[in-house]
Amino acid sequence: MTSIDPSYYLNNQPSKKAGSDELGKDDFLKILMAQLQNQDPLDPMEDKEFVSQMAQFSSLEQMTNMSSTMEKFMESQSSIPVIQYSGLIGKEVTYPIYDEKTETVDGYKDGKVNSVSQEDGAAFLLLEDGEKVSVNEITKVTEAKE
Repeated sequence: MTSIDPSYYLNNQPSKKAGSDELGKDDFLKILMAQLQNQDPLDPMEDKEFVSQMAQFSSLEQMTNMSSTMEKFMESQSSIPVIQYSGLIGKEVTYPIYDEKTETVDGYKDGKVNSVSQEDGAAFLLLEDGEKVSVNEITKVTEAKE
């Protein structure tokens, strides 16, 4: 009778990070290797099962690669708002002023854009008078008055 290698016992496995119940591609490969090493030589794993598991492993690996590629893409896109709104530098913008008590529009104010900044993925315009205005608040853009 074939004995199971003690390193495959659950109490001998290294612990995972807290909160991680997901199996990664390394875990999947370890399970597959354990199956192959511990299969009954008189009744080996069928070819169809093995091919199916290898296809699952390949699919898992491709999804992992795609996920990391998407993360890199999202990181590269994070500076886009600053570049997108940099054309407003030197322009005059109009934005609403809100009544603090009623939170309704109390009027509009104009200001010349000195620079563009980004915080937590949102773009802001820094105006000549020191105001900081979200690009979502802008209602009008015109050439700056000299």
